[in-house]
Amino acid sequence: MEYTFLGKTGMKVSRLCLGTMNFACQIREQDCFRMMDEALAMGINFFDTADAYGAGLDDRGGAEKIIGRWLAQGGGRRDAVIIAAKVFGHCAAFYDRYEENSATDGLSRYKIFKHCEGTLKRLQTDHLEIFQMHHIDHNCSHQEMWEAMDVLQKQGKIVYVGSSNFAGWDIAECCMTAKLLNKQGLASEQSLYNLNNRMLELEVIPACRRFGMGLIIYSPLAGGLLGGRPQKQAGRRTSEAQQQARSKNRDKLERFEKLCVDLSQSPANIALAWLLHNPVVTAPIIGPRTVEQLMENKQVPEIILSEKTLQQLDEIFPGPGGEAPKAYAW
Repeated sequence: MEYTFLGKTGMKVSRLCLGTMNFACQIREQDCFRMMDEALAMGINFFDTADAYGAGLDDRGGAEKIIGRWLAQGGGRRDAVIIAAKVFGHCAAFYDRYEENSATDGLSRYKIFKHCEGTLKRLQTDHLEIFQMHHIDHNCSHQEMWEAMDVLQKQGKIVYVGSSNFAGWDIAECCMTAKLLNKQGLASEQSLYNLNNRMLELEVIPACRRFGMGLIIYSPLAGGLLGGRPQKQAGRRTSEAQQQARSKNRDKLERFEKLCVDLSQSPANIALAWLLHNPVVTAPIIGPRTVEQLMENKQVPEIILSEKTLQQLDEIFPGPGGEAPKAYAW
C-alpha cells in the first residue's frame, strides 16, 4: 500500500479509503469485522463513515456502531486507523423521540456538538481524526461553524475539519473565513468524481490545490457503471437505474472495457488508478460488499498509467475542457 499526506497536513493516509456506507444495511456485522481486519492487513489505514450510514440498524448510525464494536476488540485497532466521520443530516439513532421532531439538517453550533457527541459514543472512541461537514449549510455562518469546530479541537475530540459536497466558492469562502479567524482551515474536501463525471475539474479541484486541501473521492466507479459488465457483477450495477445509465453510455463503456482488456486490468482498477494520477487526489473511497471485492482493489496504488493510456481515457471520457474560466473563456 502507498501513503500520502492529507493535503498540507502532516497526517499520512493510505491511497485507498475504506467506505462503510454499506455496513449494517448490506453487509452483516461479522463480515464487516472481517473486511476491516483485511483492510488493515492490506495497509489501508483510512476509514470513512457517517452518522447517516447504516440504515436498518436502529434506523441510522448503524455503520458507526459496527465500527465501534470492532474497535472495542482492541489489539491496537484504534491507533491503526484514521477515521473520517461527518455531520449535517438528521441522525435518528441519536435523538430521542422528543428531540427528533426539532432536528434539522445543518451545521449550527448546537448541531455540530450534538452530532460529534453521538458519533464518538457510537464509535466508542474519544476523538476523530477528520470531522467532515457532509454538505454546505448556507443558513449558518462560517464563523459559527468554525467557532464550534475550534471548541471540539481544543477539547481533543477532533483533529482536522473537512468539507464534503462544497462548491469551489464555498471552499474559498470557508477557508478565507478561517484565515480571518486565525483558524486552521479545511484539511480536505470529499466529492463525487470519476471518469464519467469530471465536473470537479472546473473549480473544486483548483480550489483544493489553492488552499492545500486533500481531495477524497466518493463514487469513484460512478455507482458501479465503471466496474465492468453487469453480468459479471452484483448489487447496484444490476439495478434498473444502472441498466439505463449503461445503455446511455454504451459506446463509451465498450471502448473503455476494451482498453482495460488490452491493459490486462479490470475496469474498476483502471478507473481507480486514473483518479490517483491526479496529484490533488488523496484517495478514492472504495465501498466493497465482500472481502473478495476489497482484495481486487489491492494493487490499484501500484498501477501506473502511461501518457498514451491517459490520453485514450480522456478521449473516451472527455472532461469539461480544463479549469474555469479557461474551460469556457479565452
